[in-house]
Order: sequence, then C-alpha cells, then structure tokens
Amino acid sequence: MAGAARRASGVAVALVVVMFAGAAAAAVYEVGDKAGWTIMGNPDYTAWAKSKKFHVGDTVVFTYMKQFHNVMAVSKASYKGCDASKPIATWSTGKDSVVLNTTGHHYFLCGFPGHCAAGQKVDINVLASSAAPSESPAMAPAPAGSGSEPSAAGGSGSAAAAAPSPHANAAPRTGAGSVAATIAASALSLVVAAVLA
Repeated sequence: MAGAARRASGVAVALVVVMFAGAAAAAVYEVGDKAGWTIMGNPDYTAWAKSKKFHVGDTVVFTYMKQFHNVMAVSKASYKGCDASKPIATWSTGKDSVVLNTTGHHYFLCGFPGHCAAGQKVDINVLASSAAPSESPAMAPAPAGSGSEPSAAGGSGSAAAAAPSPHANAAPRTGAGSVAATIAASALSLVVAAVLA
C-alpha cells in the first residue's frame, strides 16, 4: 500500500514538472500592452516590439475594436509601403492570437485606410531558441478559442484551437525540439526512476 502511494505521489510530482515546463516554453504578449492595437494615443509599436524578446512558439495577441481595425500579416515590402492590398493573412475578430512559428521578421499592419501610415504597424523579430525561455509578460494567457483562422477575403473565420501562423511556410506548432520539453522529459525520467527504485 505504501509503495502504491509513493508511486502515485511521484507521478503527481512528474505531472507538475511537465506542466510548469510547458508553461515556461512560450510567452503570450499583448501587442501594444495596455494600449492594444489602435491609433488612439499614437502607440509606438516599434518601441514596444524592441522591448520584447520573441521566440518560436510565443503568441502575440491583437486586441482592438473590430469595427475600426483589423490585423494583416504582410511582406516586408508591403509593411514598408503600408500596402494592404496583398495580405498573407487577415484577422478581424477584435481579439486575435497569432502563434509565432518561425524565426525572423513577422510584419503586421492595420488594413483600414490611413491607419498604417499613422503608425499602426509592427515588425516582430522572432529570435532563434536559446537555453532560457522567453520572459513572460505580466498577463494571463488568452482564453482558448480566442483566435481566428486567417481569411484572405478580410473577414474572420471560425475559432481555432491554436492560432494560425502568419507565414504560409511556417512549420506547425509542436513541442518537439523545445528546450523546456527536453528538460521536462529528463525530470520525468528521474522522478520515475526514483519512484521505481
């Protein structure tokens, strides 16, 4: 009886280790922090993006009034020229979560006339993974299903379990290769070995 309780306790500890490692693997960032995605108050999205360290697997959340704004993933040329005519993807729910699945620059702008020229655009540079997980901002993760599928027509799609990638060539979001997953698996192996010993 005592052996079974000890094993159950060990498994519970292992599950907690795995949960914390998974939570530390990716961060959720509110674009513009408290200002959100807007032109009101002239938020400086360049300064905001430069103040963060984005990593593959992190999520950026665009919060805005959907009657007045949207979010478009665009090419570098479209970003520089504020050209919303050829978006890679478009979101328009007012609370859009985008998972950053690849390293490099991810360009976003508002497609409403004049908004990009007024500064409603952001260049998010995703760094290669390092041994340490990215710093989490002081906010809770977005609720499940808060993102939307991108729409080439500019409207919102149905709710998605995982936010879509802003790039067509991005790899699907997986935990494979993640430093946190490796640490969690190692810790789990150690706990199981200790419980079984």
